This record gives sequence, C-alpha cells and structure tokens, in this order.
Amino acid sequence: MTQVTGNVPDGTPNWLDIGVPDLDRAKTFYGTLLGWQFQDTGPEGGHYNMCMLRGEPVAGMMQNPGDQPDEYWWSVYFAAADCDRVIDRATGAGGEVVVPPMDVMDQGRLAILKDPQGGQFGLWQGGAHPGSRIVNAPGSFVWNELATPDSAAAGEFYRAVFGYETEPMPGDMDYLVLRRAGDGRYIGGILGGSGVVVGGGSAEVPSWTTYFAVDDADAAVRKVRAGGGTVDSEPADSPYGRSAAVRDPFRVPLRVMKPAPEPAP
Repeated sequence: MTQVTGNVPDGTPNWLDIGVPDLDRAKTFYGTLLGWQFQDTGPEGGHYNMCMLRGEPVAGMMQNPGDQPDEYWWSVYFAAADCDRVIDRATGAGGEVVVPPMDVMDQGRLAILKDPQGGQFGLWQGGAHPGSRIVNAPGSFVWNELATPDSAAAGEFYRAVFGYETEPMPGDMDYLVLRRAGDGRYIGGILGGSGVVVGGGSAEVPSWTTYFAVDDADAAVRKVRAGGGTVDSEPADSPYGRSAAVRDPFRVPLRVMKPAPEPAP
C-alpha cells in the first residue's frame, strides 16, 4: 500500500472520477466491490461524492446530467504542478483541450484533454485536495493503461507532455511501459494494435482503463455479476498478477486485479 500525503510529481496518476446516471446504484456496486464508503460534498460541491477507503479519498463519483451522452467511463487524471504549462506542452504536441483549465474552489485546478489519437485524460493540480490518498492497495487503483492503435505515436505524445521514459515490454505484445522521469517509477502502460479491444469497440477509439486492486480476483468477478455488472474476460494469471476485465452496471469498463507479490529484496 502507498499512503499519499501530498502532491505527487508531474505525470503521476493522482485521481479518478466517473459520472453515472444512477448514483445510488453506483454506490452500491462499487461499495460492495471495492469496500468504498461515500462522502457527499454537498450543494457547494455539486453533490460530488468522494469515494472513501479507510477514511481517505481514492476516487470521485457524480450524477451525470440527464442531457449527457449515455456512455460513461472512469476518467484518469495526471498530476500537474502547473496545469496551464502542461496544456501548452500537450497542445504543442498535437493534443486537444476538451475542458480548459478551471479552479475547483480551493481544492485544485483541473483540465480535460485528448491526445492526438483521441485518448481522453485529465490534469489535476492539487490544492487542498491533492488527489487519491491511497494507491496500490485493495480498493484503490494499481495501474492505468491506454489502448490505442499506434503505441509508438502515443508514447511520443506522453513523453513530450510529461517527460516519461518508455520501454517496450519483453515478448510479442505491442506494449510500452511508462516510467516517471527522475526516479523511473512505473506509472502505467500503452497497449497498441488495431485489434486491441477497448470497452465495447476497438483501439480505433483509444481509451484509458483503470486496474483496481482487490484481494481476490475471482471473488471480485462474482461480486461484479451479483451487482449487475458483466465480465468481458475471466480471471487470468500473468507475471504481474491475476486480473479480469469487467464492466459495471452502466457498461463502464474496468479491471480488477490481485497484484503479484513484490519480489523479495
């Protein structure tokens, strides 16, 4: 488990949120699956709900406006010490601004962008709220992954924006691992190829997907089904852990994963 006590370096995934058409149903589903409790920020915060794990915020959830498209997804945010400066780098590298930088009371500053291939992501410049306070523990995110038709082009973009180091994963898979500049910490990956499945379509519609850590991937899949979700792929083992691709009751794709034990020092 990693306890986060303040703002993290640029390019580190530092928040997740989702808009859904039925907030109560989402709370029941994710509360059961990930052990979350919920804290409503009230009318001043637009009734944005903090998803709490052991008393600490790990993600956000809100009621989607009725006039919004009927497609939902987990939005991944990356840390930005200066949101506006990162946007300049992103647009210079061919990215598109979807939501310009805006202050969220004293909590922080956010923006939403798309990479040149259409993968959407957010920036979060932490203020009073630095982001997810627990990561890499059951009930929190453990990995974030972009599926896209051209991993090399995507890698160039995210290197230009966040200064990542990239390295190909050994083997035949078209996969780039992203490492944080400076300390080389692994923070995510890019899965490439025209046949890659993303949500209900293909990698022609690039998308970031979040892996949530769980104690037992098989038990998590049973909870998904019991809660009205669906399973795209059954739990399977890899060198990195046992994971499954699932969807919540609103067809939002996510992965549940029991990470492999850390190697002995």
